[in-house]
Amino acid sequence: MNIQLSDHFSYKKLLRFTFPSIIMLVFTSIYGVVDGFFVSNFVGKTAFTAVNFIMPFLMILGAVGFMFGTGGGALIAKTLGEGSKEKARSLFSLFVYISAACGIILAVLGILLIRPIAGLLGAEGQMLEDCVTYGRLILYALPAYILQFEFQCLFATAEKPQLGLYVTVAAGLTNMVLDALFVAVFRWGLQGAAAATAFSQCVGGVIPVIYFSRKNSGALRLTKTHFDGKAILKACTNGSSELLSTISMSIVGMLYNVQLLKYAAEDGVAAYGVLMYVNMIFQAVFIGYSVGTAPVISYNYGAGKHEELKGLLRKSIVIIGITAAFMLASSEILAKPLSLIFVGYDQGLLEMTLHAFRIYSFVFVFSGFAIFGSSFFTALNNGAVSAAISFIRTLVFQIAAVILFPLIWGLDGIWFSTVAAEIAAVCITVIFILSLRKKYMY
Repeated sequence: MNIQLSDHFSYKKLLRFTFPSIIMLVFTSIYGVVDGFFVSNFVGKTAFTAVNFIMPFLMILGAVGFMFGTGGGALIAKTLGEGSKEKARSLFSLFVYISAACGIILAVLGILLIRPIAGLLGAEGQMLEDCVTYGRLILYALPAYILQFEFQCLFATAEKPQLGLYVTVAAGLTNMVLDALFVAVFRWGLQGAAAATAFSQCVGGVIPVIYFSRKNSGALRLTKTHFDGKAILKACTNGSSELLSTISMSIVGMLYNVQLLKYAAEDGVAAYGVLMYVNMIFQAVFIGYSVGTAPVISYNYGAGKHEELKGLLRKSIVIIGITAAFMLASSEILAKPLSLIFVGYDQGLLEMTLHAFRIYSFVFVFSGFAIFGSSFFTALNNGAVSAAISFIRTLVFQIAAVILFPLIWGLDGIWFSTVAAEIAAVCITVIFILSLRKKYMY
């Protein structure tokens, strides 16, 4: 039986509705990690470092899809809650068409600028060449990558989160199979890994376009639309927190790489890459839950169901708290086996990664609350507060910490910096939630 946005959500129903979004984001992260596994074990440490070094730049460009998916999705769900289904379909179509056009423009710019940007960030020699090789091939699929990001959010808005999961699994399996074939069997190196990822992004971005282009049983489909500058601005403003969060995290990732090159050379960047792979998978649980609950929150806000809104917030805090405790325990237990998978061939790098793991794992205790808090205000169509949480969490606290902490504690200061930034971000999130509860009546 399909769960509708207008339903009352118990813990069980909330978890059932958000589960496909969680698995979808986790699976996306896992098949992103597959590239790292094959590159590290079949191509080498320098190529592995290059993939992790250039990835933040690629994530910045792909974040446009997340902006339209979250910001546009909140506006679409609110419109559905107000009873305007045709208008919601028109907005849905507009956001998909605009994001696809942005993808083409950004792909061309990215291909032209990737070499100077990688050089500016500190890549040189073979690592620079590997960054350019990997990045350029990925950028050819950028329009599909942006659409994939966008539809991961909009499937839940269309009351079809399970279908979104199926598409993501199809894309993930494509990447895994082609990675094994191109890198391990054909020995195509970085080009093979990049090609596998690009093909999988096309699967994740094109299949939803085909589905929504036809009549379906969901709330949304692609139709004729008209340019609505006000709606586009609202979607961009509302989704700016998610865009800003992704951009900020990518900028912070670049800064981490620069600091790690300074304090620990290429081994530091490689160790950080392993942490980021685990971080992507674990944080995907929080992001997936937030993506899954967002349309429900937006719908109830638009429909004026304040008690339901209050219940959603309370249940979400409990669910995130339990999940955070489980993640801390899991990350401590799995630190060694996960490190062995990626860098077991280098004892010195393995020891550095394990030590970093023990410190960094405390991030998972706090990060989920700030991620949900930002998404919560996006769903309430308050892009300003959502953006403020994201900006303070990533661009202010993390940059300040990663610059200052190493001056005191050296390399350990870099691992500690993210933990400190997440603690500060939770405090800011709590302040916003408490100060605005009367306005939104949650």
